[in-house]
Amino acid sequence: MFFLAVAEESKISVPDGWKEQPFTREDNPKGLLEESSFATLFPMYREAYLKECWPLVQKALSEHFVKAELDLIEGSMTVTSTKKTFDPYIIVRARDLIKLLARSVPFEQAVRILEDDVACEIVKIGSMVTKKERFIKRRQRLLGPKGSTLKALELLTKCYILVQGNTVSAVGPYSGLKEVRRIVLDTMNNIHPIYNIKALMIKRELAKDPELRTQNWDRFLPKFRQKNLSKRKEPMKKRIKKEYTPFPPPQLPSKMDKEIESGEYFLKESQRRKKKLEDIKTREAEALVRRQEKRNQAFIPPEEKSYEPKEVATSSKLDVNAIKEKVKKAKSKKLGAPPEEVKQKVVDSDKKKKKKKT
Repeated sequence: MFFLAVAEESKISVPDGWKEQPFTREDNPKGLLEESSFATLFPMYREAYLKECWPLVQKALSEHFVKAELDLIEGSMTVTSTKKTFDPYIIVRARDLIKLLARSVPFEQAVRILEDDVACEIVKIGSMVTKKERFIKRRQRLLGPKGSTLKALELLTKCYILVQGNTVSAVGPYSGLKEVRRIVLDTMNNIHPIYNIKALMIKRELAKDPELRTQNWDRFLPKFRQKNLSKRKEPMKKRIKKEYTPFPPPQLPSKMDKEIESGEYFLKESQRRKKKLEDIKTREAEALVRRQEKRNQAFIPPEEKSYEPKEVATSSKLDVNAIKEKVKKAKSKKLGAPPEEVKQKVVDSDKKKKKKKT
């Protein structure tokens, strides 16, 4: 324990906000011995954009003494170091720049790769999922609704992320690129990015505490267990496996064995023929009976439903006298004349008017 404590105290801690000094011509005044070049192809739909922004690319690379060429006939971009190039790693950064431009990353984000503390990562996700529909669904999870998931990842990792076709391109610091790659691979392996986003948010809060910065964070991070809810479809007919026995199954009796058991083996040829004819006649007789029964079924009358007459209610009998009175009243009325109640009301109203006048 004592030696461990001494070893931890002897470790050199990097101060906050420390940055490595940039590589200048004074570090390599004589330049490079050989010229290096890298080329990459780009798709047809990127031709118009590259044509517009290529002067800006040449200007950015000329500051580091790197020559850039655009071949529209072959559809390729080439970067080459010159005699004036002093930074040996700038040609690798220039190669990454043209790769990002070919992968539809805008120039404003791709040019950041020329800085010392910025790197890039291109994750190939096309071959990770076999079915196309499943691949599209999982790729959509990285974007989220209206790009919210991708925006959250960019804020937490401090990287620019672009999901294009079968690749995911990212530009940013080394620590952020490591997280982006892990989250992309987990998403394509059916682990939702929201779980990793939660863990990143907790890590960011823990990093602010100076006491917890040097401790293990496993006890704070959430542990998500993958639940497989999809049940396997059970077959209609279940085959029950028999118990394994080292002994083979018993041999089936042959035709001769069956004849010996029934006694036919010991019969003469004439007796065998006679028995065969008898068997044929019995089978024919049985078939004849079955055919006759089938024919007779058409002549069997169906069972008729028993009809019970319903009792007529006494109250439902017609009242002849009432009908006669109704007919007499209808004949006495004129066609279109108002009913008697209305006539009586009119007569009463006329009488009242006469009284008022008098």
